[in-house]
Amino acid sequence: MATKEVKIKDKTFVTSIPEETILKRVKELAEEISSDYSDKNPLFLAVLNGSFVFAADLVRGMTVPCEISFVKLASYQGTMSTGHVKEVIGINEDLCGRHIIILEDIIETGTTMKRMMESLGTRHPASVELCTLLFKPDRLKEDLDIKYVAFEIPNDFIIGYGLDYDQQARGLRDILSLKN
Repeated sequence: MATKEVKIKDKTFVTSIPEETILKRVKELAEEISSDYSDKNPLFLAVLNGSFVFAADLVRGMTVPCEISFVKLASYQGTMSTGHVKEVIGINEDLCGRHIIILEDIIETGTTMKRMMESLGTRHPASVELCTLLFKPDRLKEDLDIKYVAFEIPNDFIIGYGLDYDQQARGLRDILSLKN
């Protein structure tokens, strides 16, 4: 596959993970989670906006009963994390005794996920696991146990497959990195 360049606003991005690779890996994750939760009816909590494409593809690949709900947390502005996490849309489901899998588009410092895990812990779920499309291990600052990781990536700014640059490019089928 040829590398593709895309210009979004003032920045140029190049393909780093093509759609075929993403879809194959997401299918593998769905199979792994289906096996791990074969008798548990997990509740996926997809973090909006970035995880919506990943969440849809993952849930469609599940082979066991599961449910999905959405939470919206904000910590980004442009290409940089603000470091401040603000919960915009909360969780309405009763989580007591439920097996929760948080679906995130990308985990970098872990600040967002640490806050979300702490918040969920007060609702007495049976278990809480993290599942992320992308993980930047070199940026992690929090102690997180991330059970399901589709791709470990370098510390590049990326867009596509639900991830954005100033709300643009979420619909791109590939994942693209900022060109230096």
